[in-house]
Amino acid sequence: MAKERVLVVEDDEDILELLKYNLTREGYRFTGVTSGEAALKAAAADLPDLILLDLMLPELDGLEVCRRLKLNPATAPIPLIMVTAKGEEADIVAGLELGADDYITKPFSPRVLLARVRSVLRRRRQAPSPKDAPLTMGGLTLHPGRHEVLVEGQPLDLTATEFRLLHLLVQKPGWVFTRGQIIRLVHGDDYPASDRSVDVQVVSLRKKLGPYGKFLETVRGVGYRWKE
Repeated sequence: MAKERVLVVEDDEDILELLKYNLTREGYRFTGVTSGEAALKAAAADLPDLILLDLMLPELDGLEVCRRLKLNPATAPIPLIMVTAKGEEADIVAGLELGADDYITKPFSPRVLLARVRSVLRRRRQAPSPKDAPLTMGGLTLHPGRHEVLVEGQPLDLTATEFRLLHLLVQKPGWVFTRGQIIRLVHGDDYPASDRSVDVQVVSLRKKLGPYGKFLETVRGVGYRWKE
C-alpha cells in the first residue's frame, strides 16, 4: 500500500534532493517546491499528508506560508513540521503558535527527521476515542473525543502536540511529569526530542491559555504539573 505524500518546501536544492532521497527510500510519495507561493498552490491543489516547511524562503517566508495554510479550511488540518536554521526560541514559538506541529533545526540528521515524520503521521492516523469524558477545570474544558479545548466557552487553537501535552497534565492535577516522561507519553518511545523542545512547547501553550497559563507550573529541576 502506498505511503503518505509529503510536500517539502525548501529553496536549497541540495537539501531538497537529500530530503527527496531519504523520504522516497522510506516509501513516502514526495513533492518538492522551492518557494512559499508554490507551496500554497501545491498544498491546495493536491492535499498532502504532511508538509515539511523551511522558514527562510525568498519573498514569502515560512511563517507567512504557515499562517496562510492554517487560515485555509482545506489545508488547516494538514500536519506541518518546520525545518529551519533559525533555532532561536522566539522563531520556534512563533511557528508553533501559528499551528506547526513540530520543528527540526538545521543541520539535521536524516534519521531524526524521518523519526519525526513517522511520529507526526502516526499521531494523525490515531483518532481520539469519543468515549473519553470531558475534563473541566473552572472555565477551561478539554474534550478528548472532540480534540477541543474551550476557555470560557471559546475554542482554543492548539496544535496536536499542545493538546496532548495539556491533556496529559490535566488528567493528573498536582502530578509532576519530568521532561523525559512528557516526551515519551506525548510523542512515543522512539521520538528523538530534547528537554528544550518540551520547554518550548510549554512556553507556547502557556501563552495560548492566557489567564489559565498560571496553572501550568514549572517544578524547578524536575518538570511540569497542572496546579490543583
